[in-house]
Amino acid sequence: MSEIHLVVNRGNAGDERGWDESFYVRASKGMVVLDALWQVQEQVAPDLAVRWNCKAGKCGSCSAEINGYRLLLCKTRIDSLPAGQPITVQPMQTFARIKDLVTDVSWNYEINRALPPFRPRESSDWRWFQRDITRVQEMRKCIECFLCQDVCHVLRYQRTEKPRYAGARFYVRAAGLDYHPMDDRDRLAYLREEAGIELCNVTRCCTEVCPEGIRITDNAIIPPKERIVDRYADPIKALLRRMLRR
Repeated sequence: MSEIHLVVNRGNAGDERGWDESFYVRASKGMVVLDALWQVQEQVAPDLAVRWNCKAGKCGSCSAEINGYRLLLCKTRIDSLPAGQPITVQPMQTFARIKDLVTDVSWNYEINRALPPFRPRESSDWRWFQRDITRVQEMRKCIECFLCQDVCHVLRYQRTEKPRYAGARFYVRAAGLDYHPMDDRDRLAYLREEAGIELCNVTRCCTEVCPEGIRITDNAIIPPKERIVDRYADPIKALLRRMLRR
């Protein structure tokens, strides 16, 4: 039976770069990277820290960087990676390390608390169309793996002090609320002034890494950016706002 060569970046809290440690484990049919790490824990390094929960690609817990790509450990099959080459595994680099492959993603939940929540309309007519449901459901597929946050260069290179920028995951959540046919809240000012959506330069990297296939850039980022331009950059509307303030 063939062997798998894993190169795992390990470290403790505060170790920005950590150190690389090599492990060799037995390969088996259908094996994923998380299976290989379990073998390492069981046979070689029981103190190796790795976060996981469901092993079904639905909890978003086992996010990591595999051969430099942002992936879920439980959905990345060994046979999908280059044969005969070491498999490098490191934690998400955008967030501070807690231990080994486990990172501190608590900053995301602080952002989540700041996002204006759902507020129902006063109307009692709750009839929806299928197109409304489909649009909302796409945004609700997010499993909060935070791979989109990890790949975003605006967040990635501001690791120690996050900028005034919520990141793709929370533009998705805001879109899911805005698309809800019974939501009555205007979040454009929040997205522009607090969430920093205008800093996004639409590279689509967040869309590419999303394990749920959410079209983040096209459906959650570009539409509100267009509405912000229409509301705040239109010279006629700006003139009207100044006149109304008087």
